[in-house]
Amino acid sequence: MSLFVSEGQTYAPDRGMFERLADEAVQRLPEPFRRLLDGVVFRIEEFAEEEVLRELGIDNAFDLTGLYTGRPIGEQSSMLSGELPAMIHLYRRPLLNEWAETGVSLEALVTHVIVHEVGHHFGFSDDDMHAIEDAAG
Repeated sequence: MSLFVSEGQTYAPDRGMFERLADEAVQRLPEPFRRLLDGVVFRIEEFAEEEVLRELGIDNAFDLTGLYTGRPIGEQSSMLSGELPAMIHLYRRPLLNEWAETGVSLEALVTHVIVHEVGHHFGFSDDDMHAIEDAAG
């Protein structure tokens, strides 16, 4: 049973609930990883912006549940100024859709997206992360 989504709940979890789920997911990461997330901004949005979807070649906004924007930690420098902070975006409506379609807990989906986007913060590619997941599974 979910800590945040009660049995028989008749409304979709709101932005505040997603923020709590994301915070819980980050708190479950090993401390050395959490420490390196200082300064990373977590944003909960309904959907990715049209421009983002276009840049990524995604036609359906429901196909993108999360995104990392910013420089990976190994490319950051104190000599760079004027850049936005690194951000992890969680897209609420696509996550809710996946939750409804798959029956996977919302906590598990949010955690999966957080871990995936944190991987990008550390400089891993999608292929790197898939290989790690395959090796762990």
